[in-house]
Amino acid sequence: MRIAFFDTKPYDRPAFDSYAKERGIEIKYFEPRLTMDTVELAKGFDGVCVFVNDDVNKDVVKELDSFGVKAIFLRCAGFNNVDAKACFGKIHVYRVPAYSPYAVAEHAFSLLLTSNRRIHKAYNRTREYNFSLNDLVGHDLYGKTIGVVGTGKIGRCLINIAQGFGMKVLAYDKFPAPIPNVTYVTLDELFKESDIISLHCPLTEESRHMINKDSIAKMKKGVAIINTSRGALINSEDLLDGIKQRKVGSACLDVYEEENDIFYADKSNHIMNDDTLLQLIAMPNVIVTSHQAFLTEEALNNIADTTTENIIKFESGEGNLTNEICYQCGRQNDCQKARNKKCF
Repeated sequence: MRIAFFDTKPYDRPAFDSYAKERGIEIKYFEPRLTMDTVELAKGFDGVCVFVNDDVNKDVVKELDSFGVKAIFLRCAGFNNVDAKACFGKIHVYRVPAYSPYAVAEHAFSLLLTSNRRIHKAYNRTREYNFSLNDLVGHDLYGKTIGVVGTGKIGRCLINIAQGFGMKVLAYDKFPAPIPNVTYVTLDELFKESDIISLHCPLTEESRHMINKDSIAKMKKGVAIINTSRGALINSEDLLDGIKQRKVGSACLDVYEEENDIFYADKSNHIMNDDTLLQLIAMPNVIVTSHQAFLTEEALNNIADTTTENIIKFESGEGNLTNEICYQCGRQNDCQKARNKKCF
C-alpha cells in the first residue's frame, strides 16, 4: 500500500522507516496536518496515517473517499478527531489501542511531582545561583487520596505508581474492573474526596468538559488536577477561574482543548492569541507540556509496529482486525462485527 503520512515530526520517521521497509509499505511523509486545506495531498494514495491533531471531519472523509483512499490509520489510541460515522461503508479506520501506557502514566506522575515539590522553580533558581528554599514547600504524597478517572491500561499503570507512594486510590470507570486496594466510587464522590485527580478516559460527548465550574465546586480546596488524556475533558476557562479563586491548588496539563494549531510547533517568535492558555501558563501553580506524555523510544517503536501491522492486515484481509474502530456503535468494545473480519 501507498500511505500518505500527515503531521510528520522528526521523531516519527526512524521507527516508521524501519518497520515500513521491513514490511514493504511505501510511505510519503507530509509535514502539514490533514485538514480540508491539505486533503489534496492524499490523492493517489491507498491510505492515510494521521495523529491526534489531524482533523478528519466529514468533509475530509468525503474528499478522501473521492480520491479512492481505502483506510485511515491512526497512530494513536484516541479517535475523537475522526468522523467515524462518515467513514462507515466508505473508509476503514484503525487505531493503536495501546503503545506504552507506562510512558503516559509516568509523565502524569512526573508532572505531579514537579508541581508539588516545585522542582521546575528550584531548577530555574539554581541556574541563577539562587539557593533559597523560600516558597518551595510541597506536600507528602504518602497518605493522600488520588482519584483516577478511567481505569484502562494507562489508569492502572498510574494506580500502581500511586500505590507505590502509599496513596489511597479512588477510581471511576463506566466499566469497572477489580483492582486490588482500589475503591470505585461515583464521579461526584471522587471529586469530593480526592486531593489529586488524574484523567485517563477517552473524549466522548458524555465526558467532554467533565471538569467544569460545577465539578470544581465539589472538589476540595487546593485540589491538584492532572490531564494527560484529551484537552476537552476540561473546560479551560472554568479551570482558570478555579485557579484564580484559589479552589484549584495546581493543574498539570499535557493536553489543551484548543491545542490543534498550537502544540507540536515552535511558537516562541509568535504572538499568542489564545488568552486562556496565556493566563494558564502564566500561573505559578500550572505546568503545561505540549502533548508529550507518549514520547518515549518504546512508545514510538510500538506505534510504528502496530500501525504498519494494521496496514498489512488490512491489505491482506487476514489476521486479527480488532484494532478497527466500530462505526455503528462508536465503541470498539461493543462492536458486533464478526471476529477477525472488517466492519464492512
